[in-house]
Amino acid sequence: MQSILVVEDERDLVELLQFNLRAAGFDVQIATTGADALIAASERTLDLVLLDLMLPDLPGTEVCRKLKASPRTRAIPVIMVTARGEEVDRVVGFELGADDFVTKPFSMRELLLRVRAVLRRGPPGEAEQQRTSVGELRIDLDSHRAYVCDKEVDLTSLEFKLLHNFMARAGRLQTRETLLRDVWGISSNLQTRTVDTHVKRLREKLGDGRELIETVRGAGYRMVDPQEA
Repeated sequence: MQSILVVEDERDLVELLQFNLRAAGFDVQIATTGADALIAASERTLDLVLLDLMLPDLPGTEVCRKLKASPRTRAIPVIMVTARGEEVDRVVGFELGADDFVTKPFSMRELLLRVRAVLRRGPPGEAEQQRTSVGELRIDLDSHRAYVCDKEVDLTSLEFKLLHNFMARAGRLQTRETLLRDVWGISSNLQTRTVDTHVKRLREKLGDGRELIETVRGAGYRMVDPQEA
């Protein structure tokens, strides 16, 4: 049974979410503060965190940042829930590593569909090929670890997804729209720096392997395959 941590301080909504998620076959854990959520995520095996942005102690964005910064919890998918629907909140959420975003009020059917979609989402490029090495880059899909010249590099969950996407499609152009769809799971024409920001951070962490990700001016990005050069 898959386990979901609901981080929410509104009692009525907690009861509604708990009832519907359990009826859908999920094990449900509850945290009413950001601090409790971080403790629960570090102590339990979770498959997903449903995270409200407005909490009594810590902002949900800070909880998400801490979850994605910790090796113990960074691979746990996070769906942010908020009463605010502005574009800036979505962009900030995705840049922090959130996997999806639901705005209150929402239908329970929509929420369950989004939860199942995130839980079902495998590593990017899974349907094409399970390539785990390009040049000096190597990834371990089972442990979610990445290596450059056999030295491990510390990546967030989203950075790992982004790198896997590039490796699975080495030699092929990836537009920003395609990356938003396949890595972040959103279809959007929003003018956002989310993709560029994450590619920049990924390159910085890859060190000697950074040159394998090239910018295609005016189009997007492409991973160079040295074997095909």
